[in-house]
Amino acid sequence: MSRLLFVGLFVAALSCDKGGADAKPGATKQAPVTAGKVENGVRRIDIEAGKEGYVPERIAGKPGEKLMLVFKRTVEGACLAELKTPDGKLVELPMNKQIEVPVTVPQSGELAFACGMDMFKGVIVAQPAG
Repeated sequence: MSRLLFVGLFVAALSCDKGGADAKPGATKQAPVTAGKVENGVRRIDIEAGKEGYVPERIAGKPGEKLMLVFKRTVEGACLAELKTPDGKLVELPMNKQIEVPVTVPQSGELAFACGMDMFKGVIVAQPAG
């Protein structure tokens, strides 16, 4: 039984490998306050859940701004198959389907989201007007 558990954990860790030949150390994928398209007062941001994790992984917003995060998973593997939303809910991310998650940018600081195994993470960052 312990051997089966070890194999399961090993496979799960491999499915969440954030390294790889294409990884760029220190590279941050960020969406500025102007990214996305505004519809009915809500800014839509497309987020790919793929081999590089979440792209973009940092989303800037105005305090109190309403966002619709539109996730699309493009890789196989258990890690990115689930999303922990900023309010703590678990949401399934089926392959190549868009899943909408409404979010309000905090007045200050950040809101985080992550894969089901907490290995890939992203944040919504409040950026007050300059």
